[in-house]
Amino acid sequence: WKKQRHFRLLEDAMTIWYKSRWPGKGHSTFSISDVEAVREGHQSEVLQSTAEEFPAELCFTLVFHGRQGNLDLVAKTPEEAQTMDEKERQDQWVRDWFLKADKNKDGKMNFKEVQTLLKMMNVEMNEDHALHLFTSKELQSDIFLISFCPFYKMLTQRDEVRKVFKDYSGDGENLLLEELETFLSVEQHEGGQSYQLAKMLIDRYEPSESGKHDGFQSYLCSQEGSIFKPKHLDLHQDMSQPLSHYFISSSHNTYLLEDQILGQSSLEAYIKALKRGCRCVEVDCWDGSDGEPIVYHGHTWTSRILFRDVISTLKEYAFKASDFPVILSIENHCGVEQQTVMAQHLSKILGDTLLTTLLDGQVPQQLPSPQELKGKILLKAKKLNNPEDCLDGTQTDEVSDEEAEDAESPISLLINFTFYLPILQKSKLSKELSDLVVYCKSVHFRDFEHARSNAKCYEISSFSEKKAKALAKDEGTDFVRYNTRQLSRIYPNGLSGAISSNYNPQEMWNVGCQIVALNFQTAGLEMDLNDGLFRQNGCCGYVLKPDFMRDSNTQFSPDKPEERQGYKPLRLSIQVISGQQLPKVNQKEGSIVDPLVRVQIFGVPGDQRVKETPYINNNGFNPVWNKTLHFVIHTPELALVRFEVEDHDRASRNDFIGQFTLPFTCIQAGYRHIHLLSKDGIAIPPASLFVNISISALT
Repeated sequence: WKKQRHFRLLEDAMTIWYKSRWPGKGHSTFSISDVEAVREGHQSEVLQSTAEEFPAELCFTLVFHGRQGNLDLVAKTPEEAQTMDEKERQDQWVRDWFLKADKNKDGKMNFKEVQTLLKMMNVEMNEDHALHLFTSKELQSDIFLISFCPFYKMLTQRDEVRKVFKDYSGDGENLLLEELETFLSVEQHEGGQSYQLAKMLIDRYEPSESGKHDGFQSYLCSQEGSIFKPKHLDLHQDMSQPLSHYFISSSHNTYLLEDQILGQSSLEAYIKALKRGCRCVEVDCWDGSDGEPIVYHGHTWTSRILFRDVISTLKEYAFKASDFPVILSIENHCGVEQQTVMAQHLSKILGDTLLTTLLDGQVPQQLPSPQELKGKILLKAKKLNNPEDCLDGTQTDEVSDEEAEDAESPISLLINFTFYLPILQKSKLSKELSDLVVYCKSVHFRDFEHARSNAKCYEISSFSEKKAKALAKDEGTDFVRYNTRQLSRIYPNGLSGAISSNYNPQEMWNVGCQIVALNFQTAGLEMDLNDGLFRQNGCCGYVLKPDFMRDSNTQFSPDKPEERQGYKPLRLSIQVISGQQLPKVNQKEGSIVDPLVRVQIFGVPGDQRVKETPYINNNGFNPVWNKTLHFVIHTPELALVRFEVEDHDRASRNDFIGQFTLPFTCIQAGYRHIHLLSKDGIAIPPASLFVNISISALT
């Protein structure tokens, strides 16, 4: 639909107001801070489809953080289109709240108004203390925006941080270089680098006398003071090992923005996945009515997009977030003629980016490395022959497990509740498309014994979630060994896939499966785990598996981790000290959260644990728990730790407030802050947790 609409920037300089398209709703708003990017010209399906009607210089697209849909806009003039430049992201949390509460926009408030404002900010305060600070500034009648920020800072000084400071300060007021070095060595476990680090932290966080009393807290709230080891955020792993030695961030039905029945297929879904570091994307290809292959979820009401547009999008965005190879997983339902069209589009659009020949012309004994394949796109599909062979003409090939499952409509399964195996004929393959497959030849998996004696390193099999779980349970060690040499792709079961729900990827990582494909469009625990694992190593989409999962003779079994060579369990103790500025989840006036913290360990079956703190009544601003939770980690190399904050509710299910998930191996011991993320994995500053973490050998 096309409609004239007036957008207005409100007085807070952050909020965009506009009249809603929906009858009876009146108006809607969004914050500039919600906008991730502004794309000029015809850079969305909608604007591409109207390109003849609206020139590119009039068009732009607002891309929002998370899973909120794009907003396509057409201005009246090129000058008007340029007035909405991208804003520099900055933390204006305190200022924004003041402006929001300043009803008459005169830039000042009395103490009663400040009390109301602090309640809106989820601050549970001591009124006498607040009034004392208010009057000490000689502002008995009013407080102005310029004065509110320092007032707020004094009001929110944290006693738990002050206590840690005093424990290492000789006079209780200053932390000398030697004292900070001792703190870093004893509490933060910084080892031999503590002296240089202490000097750097003082220079960075106390550059002047005015910042002297805030430096220690500023350091603890910074990246250096976060729970995630800074060096593990950078690319630091060995990238020269075979592809099969890495976990690979992977998406299922990448083209979908919503469910697999009625949802929208969109190029934006590919852009979002690739920008999140996804390195394996899926394309479901079907014959189009006009000779052009289309992409959608077959036999459903999902919308359709052109295959050639998907490939063009892949060409543009494949290497924005990472230089390492992208695997293009083709689920092929096309006839030979349109398969040939697919091959033509792939070759023409991707050019040299598409890998079509063996790297060194030799029969591979192992897969090439991510380093060797930098900047390359690999096609995963069925192939008529082996990469080292030469074959002419078309041949038939087996229908893959996933294609067989997808050939039956999930609609019929949901409506008729009938389950049967579809009768499928072997499909014909186009030689042109087959020739583009090199290192990811899709084959049917028989069993591990057959694979040991017959499988080639460039052959890849897809497993349904159900089948992979059964193999992991019954033949765990064999699955680990298989995955040292072969690539495995896991995809959701049919019915769960129909509603785009996800499965727990940890069970698949436990047996070394590399391509554990999830519905990126579906927020929740499973995507939190995926984001947590791939947050390390520069968010490049590749994570090196532990050494015992790269040894083809490994004896490792997820069910019996104590039997592996080098078994060293660890004890993890987490003192959950406090929370800071937790967002309100119930927007009713006067509502304040009752937060609790839940810590979950994901890993091998023996490591799966959940523990939580009590809840704190009516305090989302600075709740203090001082609760210590203890865990034993048998396989730390595979464990993920998830911190979740919830609003306790006696009558119904607790409301989600925020979470943060990271690999156990990336945890920094000591006093650390955990900066919380939303359901969509977006930062929600300044919400955080303050913890003290201890890791020790189990004796």
